[in-house]
Amino acid sequence: MPTAPKPDAAKPTRPRLRPQIIAALFVLLALNYAIASAFNRPEPTNRVPYSPTFLQQVRDGNVARISTEGTTVDGEFKRALKYPPDSKQEPAKNFETEIPTFADNEALSRTLEENDVVISAEPINQGPGILTNLILGFGPILLIVGLFVYFARRAARQGGGGGLNPIGGFGRSRARRAEGSEQRVSFKDVAGIDESKAELTEVVDFLKNPERYQRLGGRIPRGVLLSGQPGTGKTLLARAVAGEADVPFFSISASEFVEAIVGIGASRVRDLFKNAKEAAPAIIFIDELDAIGRSRSSGSGIGSGANDEREQTLNQILTEMDGFETNETVIVVAATNRPEILDAALLRPGRFDRRVAVPAPDKAGRRMILDVHTRSVPLDPDVDLDRLAASTPGMVGADLANLANEAALLAARREHERVQNGDLTDALEKIILGAPRGILLSEADRRLTAYHESGHALVGMLTPGADPVRKVSIIPRGQALGVTLSAPDEDPFNYDLEGLLAKIDVALGGRVAEEVVFGTITTGAESDIQQLTRIARAMVGRWGMSAAIGPVAVVPSEGQGPLLPGTSEVSETTQRVVDDEVRRIADEAHVRVHHLLSEHRSRLDSMVDALLEHETLDQLDAYAAAGVPVPDGNLEALPGVEALPPARAEV
Repeated sequence: MPTAPKPDAAKPTRPRLRPQIIAALFVLLALNYAIASAFNRPEPTNRVPYSPTFLQQVRDGNVARISTEGTTVDGEFKRALKYPPDSKQEPAKNFETEIPTFADNEALSRTLEENDVVISAEPINQGPGILTNLILGFGPILLIVGLFVYFARRAARQGGGGGLNPIGGFGRSRARRAEGSEQRVSFKDVAGIDESKAELTEVVDFLKNPERYQRLGGRIPRGVLLSGQPGTGKTLLARAVAGEADVPFFSISASEFVEAIVGIGASRVRDLFKNAKEAAPAIIFIDELDAIGRSRSSGSGIGSGANDEREQTLNQILTEMDGFETNETVIVVAATNRPEILDAALLRPGRFDRRVAVPAPDKAGRRMILDVHTRSVPLDPDVDLDRLAASTPGMVGADLANLANEAALLAARREHERVQNGDLTDALEKIILGAPRGILLSEADRRLTAYHESGHALVGMLTPGADPVRKVSIIPRGQALGVTLSAPDEDPFNYDLEGLLAKIDVALGGRVAEEVVFGTITTGAESDIQQLTRIARAMVGRWGMSAAIGPVAVVPSEGQGPLLPGTSEVSETTQRVVDDEVRRIADEAHVRVHHLLSEHRSRLDSMVDALLEHETLDQLDAYAAAGVPVPDGNLEALPGVEALPPARAEV
C-alpha cells in the first residue's frame, strides 16, 4: 500500500526550566520555609521574676521541674500561669528566670526539695540537633526537586517534549492500537447487515487506493457515524473495515477521554489524532460517542465542571477533524446508540460525512448471523436454523451469539456430542423467559397462575391482530410464576391501531381471567399493567391515535426530554387530557376482554386443565387445548371461532 514518507521522529529534547517552573519552585521554597518554621516553633514561655513569683510558685507546689545553666533557670509549672497577670498573652507552663548572685542557694535547694521539684542540669526544652535541622530544612526541598526531575525525565521519555510536565502521561491517549495484520475480523465475519457493509466498502477502497480518488479531486470522508441499537454489530463493523483495509486501528471509548483533571480530555484527543496521523493511513474508532458528543444546548449538567470538561473535549475533537489535510488518510469511525442527542456540529458535512444505520437484522439476516456464530459449534443434523431464525424476531447479533453459546453450554452439561434442537430451544427460553426456578407452589397458586397465563393465551388466540401464541407455561422462570410467549410470523416494522389494541387486550387477559374465575385480582399483573400503560400513553401522546389529542406529539420519546430538567413542554390541561385518554383506552380494553373471556369460559377452563397436567404447552398443544385452530395468518377467517366485534377504528 503506498504511503507518504514520514519524517524522522524528533529526538527528545532535554527538559528546560521555564519561567513558570522557576516561579513555582520559589513558591515551593517559601512554602517549605513556612512549614519548617511551624514545626520548629517553640512552645510559649513566661519570663517571671525570681522573687516573689518564682519563689512563691515553688512554695505553693506549682513547680514540676527546673533545669539550670549558670544563673539561668528554665522550668515547667504544674498549672499554667499568666505573667504579668494583666497581660493579653495566654497562660503558659514553661517559664524562665534568673537567680541573683546574692541569693541563698542552700535555702533555695531545701525549698525545692521540700516541694518535690525535679532538678536537672540539662535544659528541658533542648532544641533539635544539627542533623534534624538539616533534614527539616532541606529534606522537603530535595524531595520536591527530585520529583520534578523524575517527572521531567519521564515526560521526555514518553515524548512529552521539553519542559517539566507534572501530570506525566495523564494527557496521553489511552487508545488501543492494533495493526492491520492483527485484525482478524473481516466482512466475512459480519452477517445480516449487508446494507451497512455496502456503505463501508467505499471507505475501505479509499484506504487501500487513496490516489484513485485524490487524482479526481475527491476528498476523504473524514468521519463515519454508525448508529443503531446495542448489539447490532457497530464495533464489529469498524474492526472489519480496519481488517479489510489492512491499516492501523486505534480504538477508544469516549468516556476514557474525560477525567477529573481539567484539560485532560482535550490533551488526550490531541495525542490520539497525532498518533493516528503519524501512522496514516489509519482508522480511529470512538465507541459510545454520545458520552462526550451530547448536544451543548441540551441543558444537562448546566454549570457543572464535568460538563465544561466534556465540552472542551468535544471542541477539541471538532478542531482536530477540521484540521485534516486533504492528503491525510485518517478516518474517524464513531458508534452511538442515540444519534438524536449528538451535537449538530458533529453531524455537519466535513466531519461525520457518512451516517450508516446499523439496524436489527431481519429473518434472513438472523439466519446468516446464526451461520457465523455456529461455525465452531457441532450441530445435530436435525437442527433447523431457519426455524430458529424465525423464532427470534427482534434479536440482534449479540443476542444470537449469546444464544449459540448458551446452547453449547447446555449441550456440554447434558453430555451431548452435538448441539441438538432441544438445547437451542431451551437456551432461547432461558434468554427470553429466564431460567427455571425450583420453587414449590401450592395447588391454589398453581391454579391461579394457570388461569392467569391461560387468560393471556386465549385472548391472544381469539383477538384479531394479536401475535400467535407460541408457548404457555406455569413453571416459574426469572421473576415470573408463569409465562406466555407470543411472537409474530414476520418481523414487524410498523404497528397499526388494531395490533396495538390487541397488545393491550392480551396484556389485560391475565388480570381479567382472575376476575372472571375468582372474583378478585392479585399483584401478578404488575408488569402487564405497566406494559399496557406504556403502549396506551405512546398511542395518545406520540403516535396521534387519539381523537381528543390529534396528531400532536405531547409525550417525549424515550431518552428525550424538555430543554431544562424539571420543566414541561405541554400544559397541565393537555397532560390531564392524555391521562384521561389513557384511562379510557384501558377501560374499554377491560370491557372487551371481560366479555371475551366470559363468553369463552369453557375454552379457558380446558386450557387450564391441560396446563395443570403438563405445566408447559407448545403452540400446537395450546391451541388444541383451547379448541382453537392454529392460525394461518388470517385469524378472522378461522373456522369454529365466533366472530368478535372489531376494534374501534378511531380511538
